[in-house]
Amino acid sequence: MIEPEIEDGYPTEETLEAIESWGDLSWGGQLSLINFVRKAWYYPDRIEERKNNKFWFSTGGWSGNEDLIDALRSNHMFWMLCWHSSKRGGYYVFKLKKVQ
Repeated sequence: MIEPEIEDGYPTEETLEAIESWGDLSWGGQLSLINFVRKAWYYPDRIEERKNNKFWFSTGGWSGNEDLIDALRSNHMFWMLCWHSSKRGGYYVFKLKKVQ
């Protein structure tokens, strides 16, 4: 698995492009993408794995984390499949789904 590149706490363009173009959206691919983003997240303590395959992300107001969310949103298939909810203040919930 590739590792995200980070410079001064911000994801590089290569990291953002990797997220946007992530093509493997099988169960394992979704989990790999979530873990890739987790490794690039500036406040890792603001990510929680909950039951029912849900992952809660809080950007903490960090613009680099907002860039990561924007990259996930630009991966339209991932967003349609896994975005569960979001609320004001930079809170996002993703739920992994089994696909055939």
